[in-house]
Amino acid sequence: MASFKFGKDEVRDYLVDRFPKGSTALDVGACDGIWGKMLGQHFVMDAIEIFEPNIESYNLREKYREVFHANAIGFEYEHYDLIIFGDVLEHMTVEDAQKCLEYAKPRCQEIIIAVPYRFKQGPFNGNVYEKHIQDDLTHELFMERYPGFERFVDFGNYGYYRKVATKCD
Repeated sequence: MASFKFGKDEVRDYLVDRFPKGSTALDVGACDGIWGKMLGQHFVMDAIEIFEPNIESYNLREKYREVFHANAIGFEYEHYDLIIFGDVLEHMTVEDAQKCLEYAKPRCQEIIIAVPYRFKQGPFNGNVYEKHIQDDLTHELFMERYPGFERFVDFGNYGYYRKVATKCD
């Protein structure tokens, strides 16, 4: 299922203002490639997509420099200026999502996370990975489960979070 449209323009403007053109970005769980389409003219973008049919049906290789058919859990990389987890964490267990974020934190300048709140969803179009495992997420639960992030765009039933800046950032 494609990513929600809420807040995408605001987040795009924030990122384009924050990063110089040619900065690197990793889109984790690219699905339909909306972030590649929205940011690809500004960022050099790679993507991870677990469901192989999405790579072909959404022409992801045309939207990203490189597309990795892989599970984000355990996927290794060196560094990106920006890492986007757009509509991804709710599809993982809390423990797996925490592992992915802890791995990502020291390997980027910025992390953007988008999550729906209290949204139940099962497999969709033959994609078992579309199931929401964390269908209980609220802003309060997000903050409890994922320290080191702050909400910066809120739509009531959907929120965007960014990595809290440290002295090294």
